[in-house]
Amino acid sequence: MKNEDPMKKLTAADPETKSPDLVDENLERLKVLFPELVTEGPDGAAVNVDVLKTLVGDKTVTDADEKFGLNWHGKRHARQLALTPSTGTLRPCPEDSVDWDTTQNLMIEGDNLEVLKLLQKSYAGKVKLIYIDPPYNTGKDFVYPDDFKDNIRNYLELTGQIEGGRKISSNTEASGRFHTDWLNMMYPRLRLARALLRPDGYIFVSIDQGELASLTSVLREIFGEENEVAIFSWVRTKTPAALSKKTKTVAEFIVCFQRSASSESLFGIEKPAQSANTLLNQPNPVGELTFPVGTAAGFEDGVLQPGSYGSDSYEVDLLETAEVRSGRFVTPVKLRARFRWSQAYLDEQLALGVTVRIATKKLLPSYEKASYGREALPNLIDDKVGVGTNEQAGAELAELLGAKGIVSFPKPVSLLRYLVASCTNANDIVVDFFAGSGTTGHAVMAQNAGDGGQRRYLLVQLPEPLDEGNEDQKLAAEFCGQRDKPHNIAELTKERLRRAAKKISAENPMFERDLGFRTFKLDSSNIRAWEPDREDLDQTLLDHTEHLKDGRTEQDVLYEIALKLGLDLCVPIETKTLGGKAVHSIAGGVVLACLAPQITRDEVEPLAQGIVEWRNALDPVGTAACIFRDSAFVDDVSKTNVAAILEQNGVKSIRSL
Repeated sequence: MKNEDPMKKLTAADPETKSPDLVDENLERLKVLFPELVTEGPDGAAVNVDVLKTLVGDKTVTDADEKFGLNWHGKRHARQLALTPSTGTLRPCPEDSVDWDTTQNLMIEGDNLEVLKLLQKSYAGKVKLIYIDPPYNTGKDFVYPDDFKDNIRNYLELTGQIEGGRKISSNTEASGRFHTDWLNMMYPRLRLARALLRPDGYIFVSIDQGELASLTSVLREIFGEENEVAIFSWVRTKTPAALSKKTKTVAEFIVCFQRSASSESLFGIEKPAQSANTLLNQPNPVGELTFPVGTAAGFEDGVLQPGSYGSDSYEVDLLETAEVRSGRFVTPVKLRARFRWSQAYLDEQLALGVTVRIATKKLLPSYEKASYGREALPNLIDDKVGVGTNEQAGAELAELLGAKGIVSFPKPVSLLRYLVASCTNANDIVVDFFAGSGTTGHAVMAQNAGDGGQRRYLLVQLPEPLDEGNEDQKLAAEFCGQRDKPHNIAELTKERLRRAAKKISAENPMFERDLGFRTFKLDSSNIRAWEPDREDLDQTLLDHTEHLKDGRTEQDVLYEIALKLGLDLCVPIETKTLGGKAVHSIAGGVVLACLAPQITRDEVEPLAQGIVEWRNALDPVGTAACIFRDSAFVDDVSKTNVAAILEQNGVKSIRSL
């Protein structure tokens, strides 16, 4: 009789080693709402379309039917691509990072489609703001040619990490699929981005006239028309090119949607002080008002008796006695107003910081405010709200990097600070998965320095190769070469973040917040997939006795475990030697992992007991999991004994890789 393995062995095919399977999750949600809708099909669970039609009164359509919306060739495949799980991982790169041990910021190199899939378990519903500046599809932009079969291999080929001969090309109108290719690239990324946002989160997308209509239509479909906030016009230049005889283009657009209709309003900019007369002329009904303790200049110390005070439209009734001392009311004053302010309106004004003052013996009310709250964002973004242009952005980046022309058409830091300030608070997460030169990360650090916040940024950038032979990329490639760095855009992103952090630190010597970042790189999973060689099965079996790939470190495996279990990539990892073996604690003991290459029978008990004692000392929130290297155990007895000791002491989730 075959003995049952005491540890669940994780393979490349297990759900725990992949990004979330959104199709399965959607089926489970449907099954909860409509059990009769989900049935068993030839390939597992499936939706019974006939039942669906019955449930919705046959109000169903297909992609071939006439209906309102944006359709294009490949949309169905693009939708499916967003639902396909990723088998990749993110490998840590401390050597490319700044303040690895303490920072909460992330810079990830990789195809943003795959990275967005991998981030779902850890960051879904946690991001307050997403800003992206995607390719504008001008005919020269790089368009990600997603491979529907194996996007990880596609990415590795594109970036020259494995041989494949795949070329990166522009998307020209001569292709016959000019808008279609761009839409197929954007659609799955925007779908995955929505899942990252908090219920009160926002997404801002920069775009020009060329794809504005298509982008807006796609966002309306993904987010819902009711969640469209605005299309902002940003004055990107004061000196437009005079190539067109019809118009001079001075503006680009930023399309904004909210995650749900319950989102709070954008914060806006400070309104200037207003005069008391303006405030007093509000056409609101009379209400019963309770004012805070305030100035009572003109009254002698003592107690004012209830009665009518004032004159004309500003008359008020004092409803309770009020004590005055040194020109101030000692207790809150309760008045019935005759100056046209309702209680609701008064409450709103007090919340904005309005100060109530009784300035004369007639109790004539007047109101002062140095700054009258924050008004809604105007849909025009220009220098009147403190936002610069492309020219200013180029100048500030040239000063930072020490050379001009390295990055074409960067966005100004002031623009991103404006957007960050409009909808984020001190501890929010900001994401940019078309990071480019890293302006968003720079802006988050600058905003934190300005208001003392602790916002985190998470950037994703494809390490798109830079070619010295390409006139548009020559300066950027030379910049990387001078620093002995790989010639790709992600290196520019990291260098900009490093220099921006130093500049902000120098300009704000008292600022001691997070100015670092952790770098991760997209790669195939650390767990070896079953890829049999039909001509030499014996050798294939020998090669797969070790399930972890050659050349991968324990740190690589630990962060894949954290990622696939839905833990933050900045969680602390602590290491101790227990029973002669290195044991790692992830997130304060939520996961305990021993990846030693060999564990003998004699080492089993001290190792297992040490793990139990450490877990008890850490007292993690929730059920702790324990993970081992499957090939480490010299025999099944050793594996069984470890599992038995851990289970007897309350560790129920035991896995092997």
